[in-house]
Amino acid sequence: MTFAATRTGPAPDTGAATDTHCPYCSLQCGMRLRATGEVAGGDGDNAAVGDTSLGNAFPGNAATHDAATGEKPVAERPAVEVLERPRFPVNLGALCGKGRTAGALLTGGARLTAPLVRDRRGGPLREASWDEALDRVAEGLAATRRRHGPDAVGVFGGGGLTNEKAYLLGKFARVVLRTANIDYNGRFCMSSAAAANRRAFGLDRGLPFPMADIARTGCVILVGANPAETMPPAVRYFRELRERGGTLIVVDPRRTRTAELADLHLRPQPGSDLALALGLLHLIIADGHRDEDFIARRTTGFEEARAAAMAHWPERVERITGVPVAELRRAVELFTSAPDGMVLTARGPEQQSKGTDTVGAWINVCLATGRAGRPLSGYGCLTGQGNGQGGREHGQKADQLPGYRSIEDPAARAHVAAVWGVRPEDLPGPGTSAYELLAGAGRDGGVRALLLMGSNPVVSAPRAGHVTERLRALDFLAVGDLVLSETAELADVVLPAAQWAEETGTLTNLEGRVILRQKALDPPAGVRGDLTVLRELAARLGVDRGFPDDPEEVFEELRRASAGGQADYAGIDYDRIRAEDGVFWPCPDGAHPGTPRLFLDRFATPDGRARFAAVSHRPAAEEPDAEYPLFLTTGRVLAQYQSGAQTRRVAELNRAAPGPFVEVHPVLARRLGVADGELLAVSSRRGRAVAPARVTDTVRPDTVFMPFHWGGAGRANSLTNPALDPVSRMPEFKVCAVRVERAGPGEDR
Repeated sequence: MTFAATRTGPAPDTGAATDTHCPYCSLQCGMRLRATGEVAGGDGDNAAVGDTSLGNAFPGNAATHDAATGEKPVAERPAVEVLERPRFPVNLGALCGKGRTAGALLTGGARLTAPLVRDRRGGPLREASWDEALDRVAEGLAATRRRHGPDAVGVFGGGGLTNEKAYLLGKFARVVLRTANIDYNGRFCMSSAAAANRRAFGLDRGLPFPMADIARTGCVILVGANPAETMPPAVRYFRELRERGGTLIVVDPRRTRTAELADLHLRPQPGSDLALALGLLHLIIADGHRDEDFIARRTTGFEEARAAAMAHWPERVERITGVPVAELRRAVELFTSAPDGMVLTARGPEQQSKGTDTVGAWINVCLATGRAGRPLSGYGCLTGQGNGQGGREHGQKADQLPGYRSIEDPAARAHVAAVWGVRPEDLPGPGTSAYELLAGAGRDGGVRALLLMGSNPVVSAPRAGHVTERLRALDFLAVGDLVLSETAELADVVLPAAQWAEETGTLTNLEGRVILRQKALDPPAGVRGDLTVLRELAARLGVDRGFPDDPEEVFEELRRASAGGQADYAGIDYDRIRAEDGVFWPCPDGAHPGTPRLFLDRFATPDGRARFAAVSHRPAAEEPDAEYPLFLTTGRVLAQYQSGAQTRRVAELNRAAPGPFVEVHPVLARRLGVADGELLAVSSRRGRAVAPARVTDTVRPDTVFMPFHWGGAGRANSLTNPALDPVSRMPEFKVCAVRVERAGPGEDR
């Protein structure tokens, strides 16, 4: 079954439809939703295949009527039709399979429709009223704060939350709970690129130009990205690039669907992207391809970066990366001979313990060739999660305040405190990063109670078995989600959340375009929005003002809080977003046109110059040895998304991608004596995972690949290494050492 970008039928002339956006990736593709008036199916068509954690153990949380609460069953809600929105500029109506089936969870029986509570630790979850559930959450957080202090209470957010939710969640943590310990799962996604962006350019926005510019540049180097599977509607830009005569270079250890589109595919050893970038920079300098005028006028730090690069001569880089010298030279020729060029990275080079330096080295390639700060050129990050950009701008990250302000900057603290009506000295300082927060949970000095919204770290965190143990060790865990995820199954209280089509709010896509998801239908009775939950909890904890549940009112406050910051939304409002199909930040006032293209006149550093990064290759935190002789790398597949909490509950997507697997090269398969489909056990120093073999020459002989969308026995993140980048605190998801062998009887359970 194919799930490439497709078009739905055009919107019919009859029946009201709502302009909105897809709930998944950072493209935030435009779509329209229309309630058909038909009765949706129960828990059959939309239930997960082979997934037992659907919440259907609870009568009011399945497709049956709950007499005790009087809630309507999900099955009685109108079905929703996803329609084309051809004028939205990012996707022009095209949708991938995930977007096309996005309405399934709105009408299926898999979602939660009533709060759940646990009467004793280890006991079963049962349904409860909202008052009981919220009282329990407030008391659980307050009791921990009384016993252990405010920093023993933690908040963990998600990159899929709207800007309004992310903003109010950060405010809740710092004003109501007075805790420093808030972070979010976006730390696992774009944090290394964000850190490198700020170091080089003084500002972090995923793309400093619109997606449409990709098709018009001369050459793109795409590093560790597979948009053909992770964001299929974006592939049109790369196809158009080649149709216009441009070239595409893909850097990836695997021969992915994206790599098959490339003019040149470089296949480095996992964890060697930094050496590869340094080798290209060496050749750019040695062969006379540097733009000396640009370097002199618009950059600093070149000499230090040059000295580091010259220690990475082509033959040395070939030994480290496995990429032949001839291919290194070909890549430099293609990139420097084009009139314009871009380097785009994704999780491949970023999810490493040296991710910030690796991205910095790729930025150096742009700066040395003058391919930055001008039209149709520059460095960009293909942000992953739906609001991965906005989610890190407005306060749910441990070290930031709204507007992408530093929580350690006295002026920033004063500005935000004034908007919030508190004293600057009452705001806490920076907290711990996402993995450190989770790994320290339930310990002295760590968080003892946790409020978690829109994330599933039991599946998505590195060293996931350890993270699961730490979550079990908490004194109190509350989870807000739309389904009973693997993380929600551990909670003391589970709060059912409204879905993307049931509430209005803004998100910021990978271009820095602020867009508006608009409510298309009401949530089921018994489900509340996250803004309402935060308002109710704040009131129970003694703060009865400053937490509205009207998203537009929250956004108006966000505009004031962001004013003057790097991510300045002051000139953006809901009406303008509707009229303009989104507005690019920074946009400081209503007369400002927004900023589709950054850095054309100056970079956002104090002196206006971009900064080279003087970096050198270093190995991954863990490389193969006699005991664990292979590399493991992880990633996504076309029909699933992130931890799979939503997509695993859509039958059509499950038919296309029903479960985990291990890609092994035919040479390795022969050595192991396994055939396609036979069970393999993959072990690391942190855990073990079992999944069927997928024998393919698209992976290197020294490397195995696993997708990370599933929990249970096939959980890839049982294996991954939590070694952290010293700057971004990004874990090293993309490379670790493993051993592979035949699985024993019953190991797939």
